[in-house]
Amino acid sequence: MRLTPVVCSLLLALVATCVATAEVRLPFLFTHHMVLQRDQPAPVWGKAAAGETVTVRFGNQEQVATADESGKWSVTLDPLSLGRPRELTVTGSETDEPVVVRDVLVGDVWICSGQSNMEWSIENSKDGDLDLTAANRRRIRLLQVNQMGSPTPLDDVDQAWSVANRESVKSFSAVGYHFGVQLQQSLHVPIGLIRNAWGGSSCETWVPLDKLQDAAMYGPLLERWKKVEGEHDEAALRADYATKLAGFYEQRDAAYAAGKPSGRAPWVDNPLFHQHRPANLYNARVLPIVPFAIKGVIWYQGESNAGRAYQYRDLFPRMITSWREAWGQGDFPFYWVQLADFTPETADPVKGSDWAELREAQTMTIDAVPNAGEAVIIDIGEANDIHPRNKREVGLRLARLALADTYGKKIKAASPRYESLSIDGEKATVTIGDVGDGLKTFDGVAPRGFTIAGEDQVFHAAAAEIVDKSKVVVHSDAVPNPVAVRYGWANNPVVNVFDSAWLPLTPFRTDDWPGVTAEAR
Repeated sequence: MRLTPVVCSLLLALVATCVATAEVRLPFLFTHHMVLQRDQPAPVWGKAAAGETVTVRFGNQEQVATADESGKWSVTLDPLSLGRPRELTVTGSETDEPVVVRDVLVGDVWICSGQSNMEWSIENSKDGDLDLTAANRRRIRLLQVNQMGSPTPLDDVDQAWSVANRESVKSFSAVGYHFGVQLQQSLHVPIGLIRNAWGGSSCETWVPLDKLQDAAMYGPLLERWKKVEGEHDEAALRADYATKLAGFYEQRDAAYAAGKPSGRAPWVDNPLFHQHRPANLYNARVLPIVPFAIKGVIWYQGESNAGRAYQYRDLFPRMITSWREAWGQGDFPFYWVQLADFTPETADPVKGSDWAELREAQTMTIDAVPNAGEAVIIDIGEANDIHPRNKREVGLRLARLALADTYGKKIKAASPRYESLSIDGEKATVTIGDVGDGLKTFDGVAPRGFTIAGEDQVFHAAAAEIVDKSKVVVHSDAVPNPVAVRYGWANNPVVNVFDSAWLPLTPFRTDDWPGVTAEAR
């Protein structure tokens, strides 16, 4: 059931509740200990009485705005420089007391998004106990966004910023934290991390609904959700949730004023509020952050879309583009994690693998959108756990991409990738790009994970040899006339090829034969 205008208005009014009791208000994105993005314009916005003059001061800057008829106002701070912690002060011409946000740092802000492997906490990760012994890092600030999904745009978040310490870090994204620590130590600037991931979330829930109107590609998906929507009285559910959310915001504001944790936003056990419905998390966990100035995004998601991997070829780039359009900051950096190895390991060729096809779709996105990169982790997954516990290595591989491509550090960053195939008799030679000082195997034996096929499209295990640093010669007695080569093409393949920086070779195939998810929508 569609929401009525009355219910929509009520919900939007409730989620606009802000941190201060004064008439001039800021969304909860602007709280003590926050980080403002350096070296680029920084929007600040909020609510006030209609027509009220609002003055925003930060450092030696002063910006003035007038609230519109609905009470909304916004200013944009000129590009900010690094410096000591400062106060952000917002004063209204009709408000007795200013709103003061203390201990504000200027540095780099990164969004940490996706599903459970990005959400996965430090305390539940490998060596998490060790990480927590060194978690007091005042130049790293954390913000978690946990609110329910919404079919309409929200304009506030549920939690406040915190300084990185043992208590705040333990429940934070392990991948995001390790990424942030490496950046802070390498760049010597404050780092702000905003984690808005939701475990199990599908990519389409992070995309605005108007971007999913391609009937051939997304029609079946939207029809399935239309049927689910018709099975629930959504208007009644939303009205009840709005009441609960209003109570939570009152408690949150009081806790914030008292310097105490605010607790969790109310939970609704209904799929219309959750992490699979198209646009739900775009509305609830992305738009409330827009247009807050950011440096970039790191992303770990895909497991929930593996069964529709061919669709992901269009969906994932569409999502990235929609976020960049919403922020209006241009093509900010966007780095993601390719799916790890999972399910029982196999050294034999497989007829089909939806996870291999999803990895392929992720790799294709590097060429589909600008200023993007992929961290390959085909070597650190776990057969029996979809949540590999070695999150430090994942964070470091993402940090490599950012440090090299965003910050200009002279380090090897991206995994080597397939470039071309040549055939000479029974031997196929694949050329690999971006190999650094050359390819090698981590265990000192011949390369594993290669398969080869002829025109019959039947793949066989292949012998392989690294030659000339960047080429691999592949052959099999079972395939006298090869036409295609694959590497790491399975849910959990046996692979062992790395570059000189110990970054794993990106799984690939040289053919374009239809996969098992080619028609899935």
